[in-house]
Formats: sequence, structure tokens, C-alpha cells
Amino acid sequence: MSELACTPQPPYYAVIFTSERTEGDHGYAEMAGEMARLAAIQPGFLGVESAREGLGITVSYWESLEAIQNWKQNERHLMAQSKGKSEWYLKYKTRICKVERDYKYEQ
Repeated sequence: MSELACTPQPPYYAVIFTSERTEGDHGYAEMAGEMARLAAIQPGFLGVESAREGLGITVSYWESLEAIQNWKQNERHLMAQSKGKSEWYLKYKTRICKVERDYKYEQ
């Protein structure tokens, strides 16, 4: 993903997912695409930004903590989480933050 997410005026929430991958794809790219498409249609989803160069960081933006919890419990997302633990990640950390202020610069 190469674009900045278009988020509303704060407050809103950010889920920061930082990970180190295992070697090889093992279906990861296909599932990551599916998760991005599925998250985008979830109520309360605002956008996502992602980068991977060794360390992977994905930040998804949500209207509420309830929307984040609903996404966490999505059946297909639960399956991806399980596969992540068994095949795709050496380690990961998830952080949930309330965005109280943001600002931008565009040229």
C-alpha cells in the first residue's frame, strides 16, 4: 500500500501491528490481500497503511474500540490470525491507540 489513509478529524483509533515474518510466502500474500479487502468493508473501518522492509508495520484506523473488537472476532480474520501464529510470523506485537490529534503536509 503506497498511499496515506484518509482519516477523519480525531478522535479515532489506530491498531499498530508490527511483525517479523518467517521465510517464504506460504500463502501469506493472498491472505493479506483478502484481509485488506475484508477489513475495508467492516463497519467502522477508516483506512490502512502498511510497509515491509524486513520489519513489517501495518496501521489500520477505526472509528471505535467496538469496531476494532468486531474486526478481531471476524471469523475469517480469526483463521488468518491462527495461520499467522503457525506459519507466517516469527513474532508480532499489536498496539491499540486513540488518535487525539493529527496533521499533514502535502506538496
